[in-house]
Amino acid sequence: MPVTLHALVAECDHYLNVARIADYCPNGLQVEGRAEVCLLVSGVTASQALLDAAVDAGADAVLVHHGYFWKNEDARVIGMKQRRLRTLLLNEMSLLAYHLPLDLHAEVGNNVRLGHELGLQVEGPLDPSDPRSIVFHGTLAQAQTPEVFGERIQAALGREPLVIPGDRPIRRVAWCTGGAQGYIEQAVAAGVDAYVTGEVSEQTVHVARENGLSFFAAGHHATERYGVKALGDYLAQQFGIEHRFIDCDNPA
Repeated sequence: MPVTLHALVAECDHYLNVARIADYCPNGLQVEGRAEVCLLVSGVTASQALLDAAVDAGADAVLVHHGYFWKNEDARVIGMKQRRLRTLLLNEMSLLAYHLPLDLHAEVGNNVRLGHELGLQVEGPLDPSDPRSIVFHGTLAQAQTPEVFGERIQAALGREPLVIPGDRPIRRVAWCTGGAQGYIEQAVAAGVDAYVTGEVSEQTVHVARENGLSFFAAGHHATERYGVKALGDYLAQQFGIEHRFIDCDNPA
């Protein structure tokens, strides 16, 4: 049975508590398509490849973590943006996008889901007093060497991570999916043994080495596949619609 687009968006907005989280883009319905949804396609980023795959699948709506209309981006509808929006509008597909609310969520969030994929006991945000704290922390059941934990990441994500080994076994871990390498100093201050994220910067390596912290860059895309898929599965269960997660390859 189809669900109305209005009901689908309202449930997402409520479930992810969108109203309380300031962000760099509009969360929720970004492009309006047909009024009812039978097939929901999800993916990490609303790229042309994902939109084309959604059209081929016959999707009514597309759900992503990385949508459009970011703060300070060029507002003109030209080039790549025009082609993407044209694909959505001509095919009457809606686009729903959730950025920080999806990173933060305690059940389907990117960080919680990544922690589970890596076999961590998730303890929650590193700074629970900050409602926008997107760095999470947790523990391994048994201490592991940096090399073994790196192998665990590769097995879970299907991607070899960049590993900067620390000077001690790993038991306590902090992590944040995506492009969160700048939070490594929070991990150092918290006294964890390792920090995991998607991307790496030149200075990240020095911070890790000089503090004896193991650092793992496991890929922006690879670390953020799990939240949007979990959200799509939740919506499918809630409304009895079909959901397909489509993973468009991205090595970054």
